[in-house]
Amino acid sequence: MRIPFIKYNHQKHLDELGKIQQDAKQYHIYYTPKAYRLALIESIKRAQHRIYIVALYLEQDEAGQEILNELYQIKRQRPNLDIKIFVDWHRAQRGRIGEDKAHTNANYYYQLKQQYPDIDIPIYGVPVNRREVLGVLHLKGFIIDNTVIYSGASINNVYLHKREKYRYDRYHFITNPLLADSMVQFIHDHFLPYQALQLLNTGTHKTRKQIKSEIKELRQHLMNTNYQYNSNTDNNTLSVAPIMGLGRNNSLNKIIHHLINVAEQKIIFCTPYFNLPNILVRDIIRLLRKGRQVELIIGDKEANDFYIPPDQPFNISGGLPYLYEINLRSFIERLQSFIDKEQLIIRLWKDGEQTYHLKGIWVDNTWVLITGNNLNPRAWRLDLENGILIHDPKQELSHKFNQELDTIRQKTTLITHFQQIQASQFYPSQVHKLIKRLSRIKVDRIIKRLL
Repeated sequence: MRIPFIKYNHQKHLDELGKIQQDAKQYHIYYTPKAYRLALIESIKRAQHRIYIVALYLEQDEAGQEILNELYQIKRQRPNLDIKIFVDWHRAQRGRIGEDKAHTNANYYYQLKQQYPDIDIPIYGVPVNRREVLGVLHLKGFIIDNTVIYSGASINNVYLHKREKYRYDRYHFITNPLLADSMVQFIHDHFLPYQALQLLNTGTHKTRKQIKSEIKELRQHLMNTNYQYNSNTDNNTLSVAPIMGLGRNNSLNKIIHHLINVAEQKIIFCTPYFNLPNILVRDIIRLLRKGRQVELIIGDKEANDFYIPPDQPFNISGGLPYLYEINLRSFIERLQSFIDKEQLIIRLWKDGEQTYHLKGIWVDNTWVLITGNNLNPRAWRLDLENGILIHDPKQELSHKFNQELDTIRQKTTLITHFQQIQASQFYPSQVHKLIKRLSRIKVDRIIKRLL
């Protein structure tokens, strides 16, 4: 997204955004993936009216089976319960790396349906583009009755910490009927009427070629839509606002840009991959030159879900964490003077073999964005993203947000000099060779835009 150099009233854009009043007592944050999994299961068991699951994927492992079995059991107990599941169409129909095509999530959904022939829980595949690499369903938010459960986590063993390993994320439970209704209505208005959506828990599936035109129609439609709701509050009250975005000039991108530029004292970013769009780099540098404090909490390369330990077989995707680290080292070296003044704070998150998946923005104890957006070129242009912007002018939720940040920081290392970041010449030989080869033919730039 290129925004011409004119003086924007960024605050005006945020003030004019429609907002939904939020009760502080009905906003809860969980701080660990295990606590999140237990709270999610408990919410499913208590559901009375509706359960809408929207995720990148719902894996056929123990955690995925646990969630699906809970859904089938509660549907058996309460037949009138409205349950629908939406996952990325491409991701559901490919196996994990190294597995054959028979072991797809879609096949598992069909097998599970055979076990419950009298219970209908539709599982839809949503194709955001014709190929997975060009865009996926990256919307977040499970709606259970009047509660929106918002996390960047998909459903599998690692995200839900079912076994030894976990992938750390944010876990927000927001009870708000208007917010929940707006997110469900979005699905009814902008997903279900479109022929591109395909049921996955069936014996046969259409090919990409067969629904090529339908996918194009859906994507073009989604690029021009957003959540619909009636604003019921002003800018002096705790509020939430759902925002959707697809394509370069989407609403979510614009809100992120404006949000950064209203910072008067301090802004905090979380992102698992340091691969910021150019506009965000420029925004950050502009803030630093204005004297604002900027804190970035980033995943260490070994906490990246693409990281491959040296003792395991290497492939091209294993080079991504190193490309991101090269970006980070260059960024820090460029802005070292601001780090020396403690105006720019860089933290790297690492906890043994665990992985890091957090994203979000905190501004001046007043604005908080929870989102699945990785703040990278792919999220900026290709994937279907969303977020919820919280406006807290009276700091009614500040203790919860501060506790969330304190918990995140516990596993971080403060970076005070760019030389703390490993230089590329010291990477494992196969990584060094790959990066050198990619850089020589400039493929690294394309990869950074797509992954």
